[in-house]
Amino acid sequence: MSEQITPGSEAAAEPNPTTSATTVEPPASPVRRLLSGSAGRNLGLVLALVLIVVVGAITAPDTFTTTSNALTILRQASIIGVISVGMTFVIIAGGIDLSVGSVMGLASIVATLAVTQDLAENFHWIVMVIFALATGLAAGLINGIVIAYGNVVAFMATLAMLVAARGLAEILAERRTLTIGSRDFINFFNEDFLGVDILIWIFALVAVGGWVLLNRTTFGRRTVAIGGNSEASRLAGINVKRHTVWLYALAGLTAGIAAVMILGRTTAGTSTHGQLYELDAIAAVVVGGTLLVGGRGTITGTVLGVLIFATLTNVFVQNNLSSSVQAVAKGVIIIVAVLLQQRFAKQGGRSSS
Repeated sequence: MSEQITPGSEAAAEPNPTTSATTVEPPASPVRRLLSGSAGRNLGLVLALVLIVVVGAITAPDTFTTTSNALTILRQASIIGVISVGMTFVIIAGGIDLSVGSVMGLASIVATLAVTQDLAENFHWIVMVIFALATGLAAGLINGIVIAYGNVVAFMATLAMLVAARGLAEILAERRTLTIGSRDFINFFNEDFLGVDILIWIFALVAVGGWVLLNRTTFGRRTVAIGGNSEASRLAGINVKRHTVWLYALAGLTAGIAAVMILGRTTAGTSTHGQLYELDAIAAVVVGGTLLVGGRGTITGTVLGVLIFATLTNVFVQNNLSSSVQAVAKGVIIIVAVLLQQRFAKQGGRSSS
């Protein structure tokens, strides 16, 4: 007699290797997880900065390695650094702001108009600061409203503000340079605190404030969420349009702060203040590891990006290299940073699939 086989008895005795075997990837090591995260990217930026410092120390040992030169680098980085902090929030959310340089120039003009300086003379020089900050904030709010509620692409809306703000600054100043008459204002912004320029302290305070806002508040978490997926954020209950308005208002406010800083350094307002600063800020943010498509970025990375460009510029100046060579070097750094971003984004997509 033939032996009876119950259904499924052989399957239970001899499992099919093609169906039961599964490929299980070994868990990533702690070191690999560290290097693939923001800490690893920031470590790479630190190493790049150290490399530039070593090059500067070798090529110009007598002048580059002095304390005064280090403070000069920080002072030159401070204004772009403040603008870059605001730009970081906008880009993390998936936006862009091309108008911050022009807004900075407009704010410097408004703060140095005769009527503003008269008010400052009658009350206090802080009036000039308030007018500059209010101008930057107003321009940012206009950008945000046009983008969020007018459904205008951020590139075009801020490009329009770039042109309009620069033109309005020229009209108000009648293409003249407006000097500051308040000695108290000038003295305050040229003072040192603990041996460090006041502009550097302002940059440090803005950077720390930006870090706290991004990493320790609901505002920061919502910013990252909107950059990662705007529609999912809306469905999760985030008012994306209102948040977008506040993001561009923040960028405008940092442009206003930068305007006050450049007034303190140059003692004059002019419509040419801030030219191409928006490009320098975007470059620093991108080199600092913030994704242009949004959803990822750090204030620490942005600060390191600013310092990298400022130190590189100083090395070129110390070695009497032309501004053309500086521009080429910056362009190469930006391209490399974007290529690395694309590579890390692809690796992240594979690891999450």
